Amino acid sequence: MFNVYYGILFAAVNFILFLICYRLFGRNGLYVWVGAATILANIQVVKTIEMFGLVMTLGNTMYSTIYLSTDLLNEKYGQKEAKKAVWFGFFTLIMTTVIMQMVLLFEPAQSDFAQKPMEALFGLMPRLAAASLAAYLISQFIDVKLFSMLKKAFPGYGQLWIRNNGSTLLSQMIDSLVFCTIAFAGVYEWNVWLEIFITTYLLKFIVSAASTPVIYIARSFKFKEETKSEA
Repeated sequence: MFNVYYGILFAAVNFILFLICYRLFGRNGLYVWVGAATILANIQVVKTIEMFGLVMTLGNTMYSTIYLSTDLLNEKYGQKEAKKAVWFGFFTLIMTTVIMQMVLLFEPAQSDFAQKPMEALFGLMPRLAAASLAAYLISQFIDVKLFSMLKKAFPGYGQLWIRNNGSTLLSQMIDSLVFCTIAFAGVYEWNVWLEIFITTYLLKFIVSAASTPVIYIARSFKFKEETKSEA
């Protein structure tokens, strides 16, 4: 049960740091968070843990905060700003992949101890990298579009939870489907593939649903420069 309780603490720390980042740096902080979360989530995914008797990868909590960021940008600043954050995250993912693959090609010194750990973290197969890039780009743009549609259908100030969870419900499913299909189809038997897909999706959505109070708190933050521009 350690992983369960520690996982709850881990999610809480992620949410608190997200709020601090936005409180300190405003809209720019959300872009920074998307870039950092994209990189960190793809590093964490290398590590597997066991929870509730199921083996799953880390990275789902951090990855879910990307949806939190784009939904908040969409809510407060509009669809255009949310799309800009998606492209920024996509660029940081490509940049990290390209640079770290080049880093691995340097011949290490005899005294070097970092090459093998770095190969384990960043020496991902092209198939996994392609799966991550495709899933991110497709699901994020779907999330932004769905949030905007739900914002028109449910515009009430207190209906943010519908916009947030409604857009995430489908986009997280598509994200998991695209990633698992590209990365694992034909690699594992059908029943194993299905278990990976279901556990990955459920964990991401549970974390996203748990973040609902966080987006309400973040929306309430006021910034002087934004108040001036509105005036």
